Amino acid sequence: MKIGIVGLGLMGGSLGIALKGCGSSYHIIGLDHNPEHRTQALTLGLVDEVVSRQEEIIGCDVIFLAIPVDGIITTLQSLKGIKAECTVIDLGSTKAKIVSSVPAIIRKNFVAAHPMTGTEKFGPFAAVEKLYEEKVVVLCNLEESGEHQQKTALKLFRDIGMKIVFMRANEHDRHAAFISHMPHALSFSLANAVMRQEEPRSITALAGGGFRDMSRIAKSSPDMWEDVFRQNKINLLTAIDHFSEELEKCRRMVMEERWEALNVWMQDANKLHDIL
Repeated sequence: MKIGIVGLGLMGGSLGIALKGCGSSYHIIGLDHNPEHRTQALTLGLVDEVVSRQEEIIGCDVIFLAIPVDGIITTLQSLKGIKAECTVIDLGSTKAKIVSSVPAIIRKNFVAAHPMTGTEKFGPFAAVEKLYEEKVVVLCNLEESGEHQQKTALKLFRDIGMKIVFMRANEHDRHAAFISHMPHALSFSLANAVMRQEEPRSITALAGGGFRDMSRIAKSSPDMWEDVFRQNKINLLTAIDHFSEELEKCRRMVMEERWEALNVWMQDANKLHDIL
């Protein structure tokens, strides 16, 4: 099976490693608009070969789109020449806008997926082994995909050790706004708030594990997350509003010295990790 991966950064590169680890039944072809990324991906062994033009992966049996979400929509418009049995799988962090943008002629070819995994790093050198293993992948509106494409996607994700969850695209985007997108917005906000109030020396001297944990994802790609925020704007704003309400509760309790109420509020927050 020939598998094309468009985008050879963290997600695409790690996918290449995972698929190559499944044995010799998959031949991985990588495509990236950045010549350095193509060279690095080949040198690092993330793929079996690289190509420089989209036309060179059109004939693949499977095409993964591991690129920013706006780029996924653009690329889908140029895949109308794929063969009937080809399976196109996107790995974007938003789903509703992508699903609604798939050209009708290739809708049966398309599978909307969101692997719930990643790090704050990007580029081929960010690729890691087992990024996908034991992680959840959300497949959206799967019934709109062709039967062959459904079976192919399920097999591939199972082969790399993922846990599969099914969801509607709109439902996914609302959940992702609270669980993934808003935390990124908060981390970017925290980083900017601290840097605008504190000197670098103070940050270096006093930053402990808690601050490092909360600010870590502020190192994520601004280009990628700008696209995500744009595509999931309404859900993200709703999530930020709810967070702002909770932060305002905290502010008022501290201002009014309602320490017992603050303690109970914190205990409520502790319960999250009973779920996780």
